[in-house]
Amino acid sequence: TQYIPRGPAPYRPLEGAGSQSWWYELNQIRFPPLRMRGASAILSAQFKGTCTWAPRLPAGPQHSTHCDPSHGAPPQSHSLRRSRPPLDPTMAFEVPPLSFAHDALEPYINKRTMELHHGLHHAAYANKFSAAVEGTDLEGKSAEDIIKDLDSVPENIRTAVRNNGGGHVNHSIFWSIMGPKKGGEPSGELGDAIKSTFGSFDNFKEKFNGAGGGQFGSGWVWLVMTREGKLDVVATPNQDTPMSSGHHVIMGNDVWEHAYYLTYENRRPEYLKAWWNVVDFDAVAARFASAKQGAGA
Repeated sequence: TQYIPRGPAPYRPLEGAGSQSWWYELNQIRFPPLRMRGASAILSAQFKGTCTWAPRLPAGPQHSTHCDPSHGAPPQSHSLRRSRPPLDPTMAFEVPPLSFAHDALEPYINKRTMELHHGLHHAAYANKFSAAVEGTDLEGKSAEDIIKDLDSVPENIRTAVRNNGGGHVNHSIFWSIMGPKKGGEPSGELGDAIKSTFGSFDNFKEKFNGAGGGQFGSGWVWLVMTREGKLDVVATPNQDTPMSSGHHVIMGNDVWEHAYYLTYENRRPEYLKAWWNVVDFDAVAARFASAKQGAGA
């Protein structure tokens, strides 16, 4: 899948950019379309006019090019350099592919939001998480195992792991519990547990939306199973995850502005209300069943 940057500013394909497809110009910065997974890319753009594209390929060099921030002609030549050896692709954390198209969640979450959120924001977390653990004893561990035991993470990389590892884990869960033509109300053991804990599904949604709307700044709102095997609604700041506190995550919603601003602007409560239309309660129920086993409930 090709992720082609678009936006409110004029953009246009630029010829003469070599064999690596096209370069695009957005907000006076030129950069290439990004490809995920096997060649997950890091995009670094500095407004002084320098752009770096560093695709993580098993054996290929990293490409860099200088960009004039004007709307003039494209660069005429490309230099090749290796800033550091590329990560072993078997060890790097990757953005999981979506099980639906970018526009499948419309009108509740629009296509452009999904392209940016999944293709760029999550990719940045995964790449920085991979870079943080590279060369440490954490290599080879799962992302969730690392984030569950932050105290065991070396202090010099703990903040990077907490922020970027949390971002990677949180978003991976987020994509997995959404889908087109979903929503509705949970049934079975999950539905019974929600009604038993919160009184009704509507009461649960009200508490969940309230916690998400009340989260100051960026963060997440979660339905968790505590260590005692009880359901609860919690909010966490930034990319913190309840897993780091010993909770089992059942479901969560991203209340960072990048998750909703293109459609809802500053109307976070409206986004929270609309989001229920894309929740895949079959996937949530599977997480609930797994959490019950893990908590011994």
